[in-house]
Amino acid sequence: MQISPGLGVAIMMNNYLHDMATGLMVGSGFALHAILRIQGTMKSSQATLFFLKTNQQMVKLFKFALWWVLLGGVPRTIFYTSFEWANAADKLQIPALAVKHIMMFTAVVWGGYAWRRMQKRVAILRESLPPELLDKL
Repeated sequence: MQISPGLGVAIMMNNYLHDMATGLMVGSGFALHAILRIQGTMKSSQATLFFLKTNQQMVKLFKFALWWVLLGGVPRTIFYTSFEWANAADKLQIPALAVKHIMMFTAVVWGGYAWRRMQKRVAILRESLPPELLDKL
């Protein structure tokens, strides 16, 4: 398939943003996990409120990144053999490309699992807040 220069730029930008969205999912999960660990050591209602408010924003970021991974994966898949695979094969980098995709797939699957587990903890923390702080969420 012949790819025009404009389409090539669009595909390349989609692929970069797709990779960044994967990184954003992983990074936001690690950041929220770190905040949760700090909240656990502080054991105060204010720390719990801070964590829950932060979680609300991070969930939005996570969902945006997840949707970008899913939707951005469609054109990436469509043009994969003519764009990414051909470029990697031309430079003898097929093993590197395979490792990259295995790592990213693992990060997305593990990240989704970790987020689900963390949201169970969020529900428990939400229930532990006194009513006057719960109203501030």
